[in-house]
Amino acid sequence: MPSRPLFSGSETLLEWPILGPIFPKLNVIPVDQDRADMSALKSVIKLVRAGHGTVIFPEGSRTLDGKLQPAQPGLGLVIAKTLAPVVPMRIFGAHAAFPRGGKPRFFQQITLVVGEPMRFTEKDLVGSGRELYQRLSESVMERIASIEYERT
Repeated sequence: MPSRPLFSGSETLLEWPILGPIFPKLNVIPVDQDRADMSALKSVIKLVRAGHGTVIFPEGSRTLDGKLQPAQPGLGLVIAKTLAPVVPMRIFGAHAAFPRGGKPRFFQQITLVVGEPMRFTEKDLVGSGRELYQRLSESVMERIASIEYERT
């Protein structure tokens, strides 16, 4: 099975002066966050079906206040079309280190906590369209919200 990790990220990442040209080499699929970017989602679905892993942020963008945001239906679409297992993860400290609209603050601790894998089956695909995709995304977001981290 291929092991090339893929990452979805805002297409504005490609505009960054130094790192922008590097992101495609790091397997970043640019996503237009101003609209439902079906071409990016189709690319992700195709690659997941080919056995590649991917990182998808179900909220769609970084938060302004550091709190979890509602899930968007894109992740649910990928789940519905691939039935790929999902490993929920929660990032703690990213808002303090890299606030949206602000300057990065170096030397801030960022912790990634990995949850238990979620497996979906045909039985989970009750309904269709956006309602189904939203429900699947929300189930993952609920699991992410339940992940806790205690600083030692």
